[in-house]
Amino acid sequence: MTFIHKTAVLALASIMAANSQKTHDKKPVGDSVRPVAAAGSNAAAEDISGMYTFLQEGEFVQINLEKGGVSGYVSKMGTLESDKGAFLDMFFTKAAVTGHDVSFTTRPVHGIWYEFKGRFDRGNAKTKADDGYYVVRGTLTEFSMDAAKQNTLSHSRAVEFKSLAQPDDDQ
Repeated sequence: MTFIHKTAVLALASIMAANSQKTHDKKPVGDSVRPVAAAGSNAAAEDISGMYTFLQEGEFVQINLEKGGVSGYVSKMGTLESDKGAFLDMFFTKAAVTGHDVSFTTRPVHGIWYEFKGRFDRGNAKTKADDGYYVVRGTLTEFSMDAAKQNTLSHSRAVEFKSLAQPDDDQ
């Protein structure tokens, strides 16, 4: 990923995270980002909030740990004839981060949705200002409806998502 591309993606994520915080106390409307899992006694081992790589360059997963629970979404390029070249945001319908365990299920968009189950660990990066400070590894299952919309198809694979660099809090 080029420096300019990373900067643009990071700026977009910062704006979206700021807007998410502003709307957090308001009554949710439609597809607004809001925690989908209530916080319980099983808290995350660390605050892993941030953007992570996804399947293709330019695609990402946003995970937000908040007082009210976990929210986030997958942003990926469309692959169907009707959405090819467009980014699709697939918001979490269920999500949890307990200890080092991470799981989420996205809302279907154009008949496709994802389910992830795995764990996060520290990566090789020395600070959160570097890519790969956290690494989330696990199994990602892609679900889709067949052309007749009568059968659900699924495909699972092992994945690794690396955290993208976050600006220092001092900046």
